[in-house]
Amino acid sequence: MIMNAANSTFLVLSSILVLFMTPGLAFFYGGLVSKRNVVNTMLSVFMICGLAILLWIAVGYSLSFSGNLGGVVGDLHVLWLHGARLTALTATKIPNGLYMIFQMMFAIITPALFVGAVVGRIRFNFLLGFIVFWSVLIYYPMVHMVWDNGLLAQLGVIDFAGGTVVHINAGITALVLSAFLGPRYNYGKREMQHYNILWVLLGTAILWIGWYGFNAGSALAMNNIAIQAFLTTTVATATSMMTWMILDMVTKGKPTLVGVCTGTLCGLVGITPACGYVTVSGAFFIGLIATLTSYAFITLLKPRLGIDDALDAFGCHGVSGIVGSVLTGLFATKTVNSTITLNGLFYGGGFKLFGLQLLATGFTIVFTTLMCIVIIMILKRFVKMRVDVAEEKLGLDQGEHGEVADYTVPMSSQLSEIERHSDEFKGQLSRLLDGHQRFR
Repeated sequence: MIMNAANSTFLVLSSILVLFMTPGLAFFYGGLVSKRNVVNTMLSVFMICGLAILLWIAVGYSLSFSGNLGGVVGDLHVLWLHGARLTALTATKIPNGLYMIFQMMFAIITPALFVGAVVGRIRFNFLLGFIVFWSVLIYYPMVHMVWDNGLLAQLGVIDFAGGTVVHINAGITALVLSAFLGPRYNYGKREMQHYNILWVLLGTAILWIGWYGFNAGSALAMNNIAIQAFLTTTVATATSMMTWMILDMVTKGKPTLVGVCTGTLCGLVGITPACGYVTVSGAFFIGLIATLTSYAFITLLKPRLGIDDALDAFGCHGVSGIVGSVLTGLFATKTVNSTITLNGLFYGGGFKLFGLQLLATGFTIVFTTLMCIVIIMILKRFVKMRVDVAEEKLGLDQGEHGEVADYTVPMSSQLSEIERHSDEFKGQLSRLLDGHQRFR
């Protein structure tokens, strides 16, 4: 076989778009947090680019796509890619090495998602260690079970671009970490002031653009399924954006930029597992239901739970991911994607696919929860999990990194200092001050 240049070019571009999502997420989360924790939040997201790449090359690709141990995880036969047949072609005539790179980008963005739940109170060293063990013990097995003919794939579960593997997985992890960490010291006493909501919009725009690589790229070819995934992603996202905005207008009396951005994210998450299997109508209803469910959880149920998921990583990724995964069993149809063996319930397929999607969703929730608890309990014995109250009040930017987000001082403040101590300034500074005063 000869490599398909169009498919390969398409996947190269898709891989770049998925990588672009991680700095976009850094801006999204960095804009939402308080001024004291901007550097820590953005660093915690962005450093995963380096960490996840090295982990993926060392063991991740091997555990995900080499061999099969009990249908749960791969083997260690291609550690550090030694012996991997990277130039061999896949069914869509792209090199294995390119598919490996594409999957590497997913391994970067997925752990970055749950960072939003724990900002402002988790120790950086603990987070670093947790991501390593989480990737090896949870993420790579999930990839194998769903996308490499593992246990769930053999049962007939479908997940086009990461409802179970990425969003439910990361969302449940966010919830468990939040529960173990406990709430922030001022949780519920005052509303957090966002550092920069314009960054939130910037991050959302980058994520939306990058998501086309995430969803359409998962077709692994420049074909009609990729185009359908592009279309359904767009429709679901637009539906979710407008749904959240209308909900804000009805319940709060005014639309908010943060709300619109949050709704946009819920649509992107909800359609991810279904985008290559559903019609435009299915995408509309998935976007609508995902947003209604996430909005209800964040505004009604979350305050009663008392779990401080700081930036609603579970409320968005977990809840909308669960909704999208389950609804795939209702709306999937062979008319969109002939590779699936079962239609969804609404397209005459009966309850079988719907039941399988429920099973996969429940399994992911239980598996991720139990493994997270084990990792946290063991890791806490060696690394302190939470910063102390004094550092939390100071902010993790200063406490963990010795850096701050703002270095600039307004010019007017500088001139005020000069004016108050004008006798001490001579020569050029005096002439500068005189010129400034004449200008005013």
